[in-house]
Amino acid sequence: MKLLLVAGARPNFMKIAPLIREIGRRRQDGAALEFRLVHTGQHYDAKMSEVFFAELGIPAPDINLDVGSGSHAVQTANVMTRFEPVCLEERPDWVVVVGDVNSTMACTLVAAKMGIRVAHVEAGLRSFDRTMPEEINRIVTDALADLLLTPSEDANENLRREGVPDNKIRLVGNVMIDTLVANLEKARAGTLLQDLGIAGEEFIYVTLHRPANVDGRESLTRIMDELRRCADRCPVVFPMHPRTRKMCEEFGISLNGSSGLRIIEPVGYHASLALTEQARLVITDSGGLQEESTYFRTPCLTLRPNTERPVTVTVGSNGLTTMGRLRDEIAETLQRARRLGESPPLWDGNTAGRIVAALVDEE
Repeated sequence: MKLLLVAGARPNFMKIAPLIREIGRRRQDGAALEFRLVHTGQHYDAKMSEVFFAELGIPAPDINLDVGSGSHAVQTANVMTRFEPVCLEERPDWVVVVGDVNSTMACTLVAAKMGIRVAHVEAGLRSFDRTMPEEINRIVTDALADLLLTPSEDANENLRREGVPDNKIRLVGNVMIDTLVANLEKARAGTLLQDLGIAGEEFIYVTLHRPANVDGRESLTRIMDELRRCADRCPVVFPMHPRTRKMCEEFGISLNGSSGLRIIEPVGYHASLALTEQARLVITDSGGLQEESTYFRTPCLTLRPNTERPVTVTVGSNGLTTMGRLRDEIAETLQRARRLGESPPLWDGNTAGRIVAALVDEE
């Protein structure tokens, strides 16, 4: 069985790495499995891409489409035109896509039109907010995919409501947690907290990059003002996404003004895990950090009106917030227990095994 594994952006790499390890393990046991790793190049900044390959032990991509940036239409079209010849040459049994980035949808469209079966890892997640490009990508991908590999029962329910038959749906768990578990020892061995001078201290870990939060002058100014206020009481560690830094510069928003606000360059995966586990509070708009904080039971406030991962709220340690409520909810959360909620079912580090087993069972 030949697989094309597609990764397009940083969050995808953490979902692909466990699959590569599991395929390698099965090959050692004699399984007739073959794969090619396709990196679409949707994230091309070394700080946001190459470092993750190195840290996660992902081999160099067999194929790099080098699409780079562009509007949603341009990026999607470039992935499609560059991926089609790959499918013609490789003739895979399955195209395996992960997550919800433009590359996910684009490669699914190409494969579906060519009659190649598609498996979607992390299927069924819904924010029910079609102003989010990722929501469009999820809906289209799931409508076309042949095998829908879901992380939680609410995702199964979403797919059934959309008319997906049960024989296409497999509840496998959260493959991101496989990567977390495999990298936890290395994460704990890192020195970032010591380097920042906050080892053993309470601190807040912040990541923000979504357009709704950082692309408007008023919203970004309010966010930075609030973080400075927080930093007067408790250190705030903010590895700033290139997009967020660019918008601060464009709007003339100072990155100084509080000694407690540590604005640093983007960090690698191991450092991010260490920050998430040790933080007193995480403030984010990232889907992945909602899941990782839930696994660690670290209190998390997600600065979004909705989440495609509601299990992190109903079971885990996450809560949704707005700029209007953020100040009060930070104060309230810091008064609560250091560990909240619990880890959802099948978030156990063994999801990749269930994914590959589901693919083999389909043959």
